[in-house]
Amino acid sequence: MKLEVQYNKEGKIYSPIRKKHLVATPEEKVRQSFVCILCNEYDYSLEQMDEELETGAKQRGGGGARADIVIWKNPQAKHNKDNPLIIVECKADSIKIGENDYLQGELYARQTNAPFFVTHNNYETRFWRVKKDKIPGYRQQISNIPKNGDSDKEIQKILDSLVVFKEDEFANLLHRCHNIIRNIEKLDPAAAFDEIAKILFMKVYVERSLLKGQRDNKFTKEWFEEAKKYNPNYLEWLFEATKKDFAKDQIFLKDEKINLKEHTAIKIIEELQIYNLSLTSTDIKGIAFERFLGRTFRGEIGQFFTPRSIVEFMVEMIDPLENEISCDPASGSGGFLIRIFGKVREDIQKDIIRQYEEYKQKLVGDKENDKVTAEQALKLNEKYEELHKELQNDSQSVNSRLFKLSNDCIFGTDANDRMARTSKMNMIMHGDGHGGIHHHNGLLNINGIFENRFDVILTNPPFGSQVEKADVIQASDTQLRFPNKGEKLEEGRRFAIKDGFEEYIKEYYKRYEIEVYENAQSQILNNIGKPIASLFKLKPDLQSDKTEHLFINRCLDLLKPGGRMGIVLPEGVFNTPNAEYVRKFVEGRAFIRAVVSLPNETFNSAKASVKCSILFLQKFDTQTQQKWDTLLQTYKEKFEMQYKKEIDELQEIINYRKSKEEKVVKYNAEDKKKARKALEKLQEKIRQYSWQSAKNDFDYPIFMAETEFVGITSTGETGENIPNELIDTYEIKESEKVLKQKGITSYFKEFLQEHKIAWNTNYGGKNE
Repeated sequence: MKLEVQYNKEGKIYSPIRKKHLVATPEEKVRQSFVCILCNEYDYSLEQMDEELETGAKQRGGGGARADIVIWKNPQAKHNKDNPLIIVECKADSIKIGENDYLQGELYARQTNAPFFVTHNNYETRFWRVKKDKIPGYRQQISNIPKNGDSDKEIQKILDSLVVFKEDEFANLLHRCHNIIRNIEKLDPAAAFDEIAKILFMKVYVERSLLKGQRDNKFTKEWFEEAKKYNPNYLEWLFEATKKDFAKDQIFLKDEKINLKEHTAIKIIEELQIYNLSLTSTDIKGIAFERFLGRTFRGEIGQFFTPRSIVEFMVEMIDPLENEISCDPASGSGGFLIRIFGKVREDIQKDIIRQYEEYKQKLVGDKENDKVTAEQALKLNEKYEELHKELQNDSQSVNSRLFKLSNDCIFGTDANDRMARTSKMNMIMHGDGHGGIHHHNGLLNINGIFENRFDVILTNPPFGSQVEKADVIQASDTQLRFPNKGEKLEEGRRFAIKDGFEEYIKEYYKRYEIEVYENAQSQILNNIGKPIASLFKLKPDLQSDKTEHLFINRCLDLLKPGGRMGIVLPEGVFNTPNAEYVRKFVEGRAFIRAVVSLPNETFNSAKASVKCSILFLQKFDTQTQQKWDTLLQTYKEKFEMQYKKEIDELQEIINYRKSKEEKVVKYNAEDKKKARKALEKLQEKIRQYSWQSAKNDFDYPIFMAETEFVGITSTGETGENIPNELIDTYEIKESEKVLKQKGITSYFKEFLQEHKIAWNTNYGGKNE
């Protein structure tokens, strides 16, 4: 008979193991639900389980630690007080299970000599084996726990199959699959990657189905061969089911197919089937996926991805907050956006935990669960349900904190369609936020990516290339179109240029307001046929302009007043004479908050030899911009008065026209030419004097740092043992000692506090 969670009339929850009703706290609900799973899906009997068993470990308060659920091989082993088989550590759904919880479960298991332990809530279940020959802290994540009565051979099969990825293992596996496709199918690297992506998504789809209760793993060679007996087109069927599951994410085209021979696809499935993506941490998947992408695309399309240590450093420096809107207009594989999403999501989860724990402490203090009254449990549950809703991310929870983060706060675009798709896929693998990712030129407006809109911009734009004069704005670049001549459209509104896009336009009108959205789209509509560079103030008159220069302009345009920005740039932007106009443009629109010089080897693994620095800016608010403009104009007028006599004399020569009364020409063409040159030189001198004088009066502190270690070796290796002075604290070896050093992010935080800079709401103070 199937075991189900039961409640009495008073709302208490029944523990079938202890055979009594307990107060239905959020933690108890999770535990009793998992007891049902252990009975129904793993065939364990209530007689071979126990709850709240003291392990012999000590809690911080001095009392004995209690394991939530303990499982023995059989009832007799429990009766004999033999070592248990499995320890289960349950947490309320409001708690994000982390390293301390994994360690706690491991210590309980070690204390009782249990070979397996589980960490569980309804968001995350992880299975572990204890390595008794290793010190505490070393544990191995596995795919599952044994079912009741499993033989040693069956247990060993669990240990050998569906293991979680380690970072290098995943990256190497993807690379191996990539080579299999290239060697068998003779596809180019990019096309081979597309096929791997399709198969990976089929695997994710199957694993999602398993998590929803599907018992059989349909992503195996064995299942495939069996299914073919009943459905000769099983591979196509599985891909169509995957496309349907991801349809709203716009990952695949409607008519997209698997472009592989059947035996090639089976070979890839066979390579992937023993691994479990769902149980692999998002950090490991992200690192490995981007490493694989870098190896695949670097030499083929000249793209490289920002190293993980640099991404994490820039996010830490910018410190994005909940409800702030973030963007990367050159998103690549989505590294910056993924880290922003993860950081803010973790902040939300921590805040939910804090609120619940504070409420619980205030209500019941340190009472044991069985001493909590029914009334108190009811209040705890009400608080839990209230807070829990904030972590929902579906169409029924549009006002939740996590839904708003996923759907309203993350935006990015990339001009390369494969990179845009990869960015979208990467975001999905990391949790969400993919809806704001687009395949579009990052210099042009789309959806919610338009001027004066973002609190945070982090980007590593393409540099070294040119935006040519021939690169003009196309009608297809817009999501709207003007009404055709004589066309009567509702209120004369512009509508989608592509069939079937009206639905999205209506959503954008509602989200951004009609006038705001149409004004953003007018950037394209009013400039069709003109060079893209003409939209920007940085030398639009040239035949071509450097991409990184235009992206600086673009990012500053996208920022709200007071918004923060981090951008990777070649050091030539900071120190070469021909980039002086870029530096002046930036100085006239934003505070330079920090410049961090990176070592030469930072991008060596990406075959990018250019030395780079990271520029952190904060856009002037309206009042500061007026202050700067007024100051500059005042000095300009001052120096114009100072040189008025010279200016007037030169203007007289330039404007000279021989009158009828004059017998001799006073100034000839050569004189006028020299006067024009002299006036240009004098006007440039006045501009320089005015600029420098305004800067002197507008003085403010700038954080400067030159790094030697950024967690990357000259060969591109990364790892915990490689020094990284970008983080808060790092370790270096000196003689036989390991010394802890303060990192750059720590120094920057101190800098903000010392100078009372209002970087964000975490740092008060005033902008200069």
